[in-house]
Amino acid sequence: MARWLMKSEPESYSWTDLVSDGGTEWDGVRNNAARLHLKAMSVGDEAFFYHSMSDKAVVGIMRIAREAQPDPKDNNWVSVRVEPVRPLNRPVTLSEVKTEPRLAKMELIRQSRLSVAPVRDDEWQTILEMADQ
Repeated sequence: MARWLMKSEPESYSWTDLVSDGGTEWDGVRNNAARLHLKAMSVGDEAFFYHSMSDKAVVGIMRIAREAQPDPKDNNWVSVRVEPVRPLNRPVTLSEVKTEPRLAKMELIRQSRLSVAPVRDDEWQTILEMADQ
């Protein structure tokens, strides 16, 4: 199973919205690298839900429920279906991620503008540990 981080502006679509809806089509991604990551996702993969812009924090875990297909808004791009798994015990902020040495190579820091990025197993565990503190 692969793991990912997927960003959304909470003013546009938040963790609360995802939980309320029971799942959503993760569409509207318009970046070539992010598109490749969406295409690499498999059913059952997990992803951190990251509130970008205002909150700047990892807030929950979601599961890939359907693999990539053409984005309904533009067939040149792709979308996946995601469903909520659970919220983190507490949000892990971007500033906390940046100050944790074990996360220095995380794509969230290295390619900060990327809206969909892979997460290494050790990074996933570190974020979960930080959320439990």
